[in-house]
Amino acid sequence: MNRPTLVIMAAGMGSRYGGLKQLDPVTDEGEIIMDFSLYDAMMAGFDRAVFVIKEEMEEAFSEMISKRAGKYMETAFAFQKTDDLPDGYSVPEGRVKPWGTAHAVYSARKVVDGPFAVINADDYYGPAGFNTIYEHLANCDDNGYDFCMVSYRLKNTITENGHVARGICSVTEDGKLEDIVERTKIMRIEDGSIAFTEDDGESWTSLEEETQVSMNFWGFTSRMFDELGARFPEFLDDALADDPIKREYLLPAVTDALIKEGKATVKVLDSQDKWYGVTYKDDKPDVMAALRSMKDKGLYPEKLWR
Repeated sequence: MNRPTLVIMAAGMGSRYGGLKQLDPVTDEGEIIMDFSLYDAMMAGFDRAVFVIKEEMEEAFSEMISKRAGKYMETAFAFQKTDDLPDGYSVPEGRVKPWGTAHAVYSARKVVDGPFAVINADDYYGPAGFNTIYEHLANCDDNGYDFCMVSYRLKNTITENGHVARGICSVTEDGKLEDIVERTKIMRIEDGSIAFTEDDGESWTSLEEETQVSMNFWGFTSRMFDELGARFPEFLDDALADDPIKREYLLPAVTDALIKEGKATVKVLDSQDKWYGVTYKDDKPDVMAALRSMKDKGLYPEKLWR
């Protein structure tokens, strides 16, 4: 069996939220959302976690992790640096933001050896996804392209406080990802249905509540690092010509390209768990109440890390 690693993308600052939401407590015990993901991952079998962060966040993260999950799991850090670019490329003038989720994962290439799962630091995923993705990765061929992702039902991933971005998935009859399309403005509209807009609300396109969506919960073999590196120059050529300040190298886009080329397959692991996250500050009370309820029901111990 393989020894899968959990890679946590935590370099983003949460612009819509307004602050470093990755370290914002959501329980009376001072736990953050990431604590619950680490706990669920540990219970599923993961014993190693890599945190992709900005270099200036290392001290705060290291202090927190060492007192919590670091007592039970092996941990390491990878730094997402804007100037971590292929030979011959440089950061364009005015570029401040990181290069996106594909670049975040690529940043971990030197500290991950073997199959790995990827999650966002600020999303609560629930235990089911960690159980299924660990089983898949522990038994996959790390030299191949047998990838996977955990999908969620759209109705379970909506906030009442604004719009969200979700990868809308098309899934084949045998449970493989066929296509993924990023929709950046999805929300419940006045009639109670879920819809997305591409023209700032001038028109809306309805989506089924049971639509399977990606929450950036992926499972890859180490071959993905090779692909991310090989495809990065082509992305940069396009980005530098089109929008050098804002364009992002995105994990779903690379995965979708590999599927369409017939190079990779992605098994869709369907989770019925409800997502929780703090996309907006007004989301926090709902997240806190939900996690409190889970503890009251015995789904989590009163204190995750003792």
